[in-house]
Amino acid sequence: MLQTTLMPRVFLMKEKGNDISLSDPDPKWSVEAVMNFYANTYPTLTTAKTVGPEITNDTVQYRFETTMGTKG
Repeated sequence: MLQTTLMPRVFLMKEKGNDISLSDPDPKWSVEAVMNFYANTYPTLTTAKTVGPEITNDTVQYRFETTMGTKG
């Protein structure tokens, strides 16, 4: 018998040079809804873009990347 399981989603972002891993508040939410949810805590997410998904260590990882506050 074949059994399927959904891989958990993980959302990654950088703040002040540190990688931050954000848990999935609700697997039914779209990636954009999750980003909007965390934008209340991390205002830089209001201008971020989503990169991914990438499957790593049995998780589906999305990275929120922003160009605000970076030099270059």
